[in-house]
Order: sequence, then C-alpha cells, then structure tokens
Amino acid sequence: MPEDSGQKENNRDKGFVRRFLELPPDSVPKTVFVAVALCLVASMIVSATAVSLRPIQEVNKLRDKQINILQVAGRYDPSENVTEAFSVFEPHVLELDTGEFTDAFDPTTFDDRAAAEDPATSVALQDDPASIGRKSKYVTVYLLRNEDGSLDKVILPIHGYGLWSTLYGFIALEEDGNDIYGLQFYSHAETPGLGAEVDNPRWKALWRGKKLADDSGDLLITVAKTAPPQGEDYHVDALAGATLTSRGVDNLVRFWMGEEGYAPFLENLKAGEI
Repeated sequence: MPEDSGQKENNRDKGFVRRFLELPPDSVPKTVFVAVALCLVASMIVSATAVSLRPIQEVNKLRDKQINILQVAGRYDPSENVTEAFSVFEPHVLELDTGEFTDAFDPTTFDDRAAAEDPATSVALQDDPASIGRKSKYVTVYLLRNEDGSLDKVILPIHGYGLWSTLYGFIALEEDGNDIYGLQFYSHAETPGLGAEVDNPRWKALWRGKKLADDSGDLLITVAKTAPPQGEDYHVDALAGATLTSRGVDNLVRFWMGEEGYAPFLENLKAGEI
C-alpha cells in the first residue's frame, strides 16, 4: 500500500544515516556497505603488515644471498654466523665491457636486477641465447682471498631462462678463472622432480673440476647428454627428463662465460690484472 504524504515527509526528516540504520540487516545497501567496509579494513591490515615486515624481508633476502655465495664457494658452515663468515668476501662492481672494476657504484648496495631493467645501466640484447632480454652493463662479483692475500676463488652471478622461469645463481671459479669450483641456483620455478633437480647436490657436484675453455681459449663447457669431442673435462650431464631446463643452463652458462659476459674480466684475471 503506497505511503501517505505524512509518512513520506517523516522519512525525509529522518535523514540518510537514520534511514540507512533502520533498513533490514539483509537489505542490499547494508550488505554492500559491510562488504566494502570489510575489504577496506582487510586491505589496510595487509598493507600495514607488508610495510612493517619489509625490513625483515630485506634482511632475510640478503642473508639468503650470502648463504648461497658461501655454499657455492665451499665456505658455508651452519654453525657459524653468516654475516661474519661472509665478511671474508670482497664485493666489487664490475663493468662487463671492459672487464674492470668501477667505483661508480657502492658494491654493498648495488642492485644487479634493478640495473638490468634500467635503460641507463643496461642494454637490449639482439643475440640472446640466455633469453634475458636486457643485460646490465654492471654486475657485482665477489673475490675470495687466501690468508696471504692471493686470490682463491671468484664468485660470479649468472642468470637465464630455463623451461618455466629465469634461473638466478652463482658460479665459483678457481683463481685461474677457468676451473669451475661450483655452480648453484638460488631462485627458479622449474618443474619439481625434473628441472628443479638443478638443486640436487649430486648434480651440482658434477660441476666441480670442470673447465670452461681449452688452452687456446675456446669456450667448450657444455651441459648435454653426451660429452663433446673435447672430452669430459668440459662436460656436465644433462638432467634426466629435463631437456629444456638443461639446455637453458647450457645457454646461460655459455652466454655469461662468453664475450657478452665475463670473458673480458676473465682475460684480465688470467693476465694478473685483478
């Protein structure tokens, strides 16, 4: 039955808020209001939590990176303080084209990934076997020295695309810049049980003692099912059932150890200029 004019006038006098409060709990306006209010409160809680946890996340991210460098260099001991153990490494920002260290950036804060995305500090690749799109002009490398100051190992960051993801890791070289001490990845999303076997200690152990290049300087290191004609010194077995991931690792290692990557630096290293 339609409202009479007096009732309509009374409703107008109540105001919007009072009319809203008098609506039934299951009315559409109240349902929408509660849903929006809950979303706003939840988003504020999530945002506040993310901001408050960011410093902790950054610390954990740095610690994980340090642990991976210690592991690939054979220096990781779970019983030791990570920061203290890592303090023996010398970080340097390397200019890839010249193979020389630069003082233009602070090596303790330089962000390699951010540099690779910044047009001012990176270049787009035409020939891109590692499928990384852009290559940073600068990277952070780590030197490990013996007690007498002589060079023990060099730790170089590497990355490239596998089957499903970009694999980020480190390769450790002996002081001659040619013998591989270790290789491992700290970030990827390859298939568990297949491509993710790049994390398997048995597969990682296959890298130790392999050589990058022969005496004439030809880059020969290969990840494949069968050894190249040059022999086992340059061969790492491909992962069983993970052909594309293995091919991706082969491509990225050869890219970074080649002329577009660390070759100028490794030449300076062999010449005793590092």
